[in-house]
Amino acid sequence: MSAILLSTLNAKFIHASVGLRYLYANMGTLQSETRIVEFEASQPAREIVESILEHNPRIVGFGVYIWNVTKTREVISFLKKIRPELIVVIGGPEVSFEYEHQPIVALADYLITGEADVAFRDLCRELMDSRRPAEKVINAGLPALPELSLPYQYYTDQDIANRVIYVEVSRGCPFTCEFCLSSIDIPVRQFDHLRVLDELDALYKRGARTFKFVDRTFNLNIRTSLTILNFFLERMEPGLFVHFEMVPDRFPQQLREVVAKFPSGSLQLEIGVQTLNPEVSANISRRQDVVKLKENIAFLRAETSAYLHIDLIVGLPGESVASFGEGFNQIVALNPHEIQVGILKRLRGTPIKRHDDPYVMKFADEPPYEILQTKDVTFKELQQMGRFARYWDLVANSGNFLESRALVLQAGATPFDAFFSFSEWLFSKVGRRASINLKTLSELVFQYLCKRSGGDVVTIGAIVARDYCRGGRSDLPKVLHPYAEGTQAQVDKVLSLKRQQRVISG
Repeated sequence: MSAILLSTLNAKFIHASVGLRYLYANMGTLQSETRIVEFEASQPAREIVESILEHNPRIVGFGVYIWNVTKTREVISFLKKIRPELIVVIGGPEVSFEYEHQPIVALADYLITGEADVAFRDLCRELMDSRRPAEKVINAGLPALPELSLPYQYYTDQDIANRVIYVEVSRGCPFTCEFCLSSIDIPVRQFDHLRVLDELDALYKRGARTFKFVDRTFNLNIRTSLTILNFFLERMEPGLFVHFEMVPDRFPQQLREVVAKFPSGSLQLEIGVQTLNPEVSANISRRQDVVKLKENIAFLRAETSAYLHIDLIVGLPGESVASFGEGFNQIVALNPHEIQVGILKRLRGTPIKRHDDPYVMKFADEPPYEILQTKDVTFKELQQMGRFARYWDLVANSGNFLESRALVLQAGATPFDAFFSFSEWLFSKVGRRASINLKTLSELVFQYLCKRSGGDVVTIGAIVARDYCRGGRSDLPKVLHPYAEGTQAQVDKVLSLKRQQRVISG
């Protein structure tokens, strides 16, 4: 039994909450009475409630985010009905801003806004002493990072074996991009990176091999970046994987040289481009040198083995579909491994709302608060772009269509036009975004390319079949059987098809 529970609903099991571990690390004398219990947002609320109540806690603290607020609200509602005396404390980015009329805030006993690393402990001390603060909302402010206890020893052996290990060496962001909550976190504050490295070394010695840094601008301080990259290079071995979020136009020569030393499969760089339209960038207070950005991405792709994940956003104020498409084409030309097409969300507290009137921006009222229409993009176009984004993930980002993707992008005047046409055709066939299995999708890609690409059926079939079988799959769709390579019977079928094609073509 634990008097205090720290809980959240993660998006997936593989995500381990570093926020809960910070709270636990800083509980002081209350740590022995505190326990972390994590769930997944997909779990039924009643099962979560049952598990929480088995601990018979006096206080439960929930981390609330855009992906779990709806389910967390349901969980808290059940808890308060069953155990009205249970004290529920909430915090997190989803409830730190514009909280006055949120139903989840009304259900909770206390709300801590901001970084609650220390404030949660202080509140629990009062509550455990039967002293109830008069104010429901507690503004945590910004804790002094040198005084915080670090959380990394509280990743369990099971976490290390099965989950992503989230770490950080800084908080905040120097940029003011209006769609992002980090734009509010000014100035950037640094942990003692040598202290963090000691903790990471301990994790590494315990077997941790997957590290994801949550710093918004990892390469802001080049000296620190180099120290950390070299730390991992010194420990490089098969299976070690590190993820960083990088500022795209800040890659000096010394950083380039170190990044180039990482072997294939060991380093992923997430690069937030968002838009290449300078007027749109100005609208959202985003500063970036597009020429340097493109030069750096081209270098990283050509001269390093880093896996490049590029972010673009649809629906920014002043950006039309055509403008987005122009930027998309430029990024495709740089050939990154992955392009994440996101639909703009109006996160609580972000200043993007100042554009609501001039750009006629309408957002959904429920999470994830996606844009519905703007002055420049109609509701129908945003529906189309939502499908575009989903199908791009399935075909271009999944790794299941490494060769076929190139054929799809060539079946139009530009890569954007080509994939947009494919996206609309695919929707006309399946009528949905989700629940499209790989076998069905492969059949449809083959069918589309046969009709639109101008290539011969045999070549297309062989490419799609090769893509399907690349992951060791043996259940090849029947329509692709004649084109699969490997057996004499299959070779004979291909030769026969080629002869038939020559006859048909005259």
